[in-house]
Amino acid sequence: MTATSPIYFSKAVVTNQVFFKSNYSYAFVNLKPLVPGHVLICPLNNTRLNLADLTPEENSDFFNTLQIIHRFIKEYYKADALNIAIQDGVEAGQSMPHLHTHIIPRYRTNNIGDKIYTLLDEWDARRNAYGGRQSRKDVAKPDNQRFARTEKEMAEEADVLRTELNSFLAKHPELKVYSS
Repeated sequence: MTATSPIYFSKAVVTNQVFFKSNYSYAFVNLKPLVPGHVLICPLNNTRLNLADLTPEENSDFFNTLQIIHRFIKEYYKADALNIAIQDGVEAGQSMPHLHTHIIPRYRTNNIGDKIYTLLDEWDARRNAYGGRQSRKDVAKPDNQRFARTEKEMAEEADVLRTELNSFLAKHPELKVYSS
């Protein structure tokens, strides 16, 4: 992706992690994903801390971007469902002072519903709760077992997702992408 200016997640430059950019929003790979395919959507304006801070144009673009990436991640990762989460403010668990939405693939074979949040902190109980295919057995790791990925790893993932997303968009011309 060629960018004319850096893209920020709060104060962190994430330009090389970005795999989609519209007029007012972007999607990028996660530093410490809970599961493969766990990505984030943010407004380009890094002073937008909460959902209510978006202008009407930014809001429309943000939710359009969310729908596009939602459909793409669900298809690409062959997910049965997705968690879509916005922690709107520090008291709601927002870890970075920049509005962001988590997209987290979920599967029937390991569906534990909302327990995922509790079990992320309870490794042994989580391991016993998950079932299904081996490749999805260890689908969610607790925070103390998730490590920050390298810039190179995230850039490589972003490159793959960008290529796959372009193919996905070519197959789905009904999806309107707002970009300059």
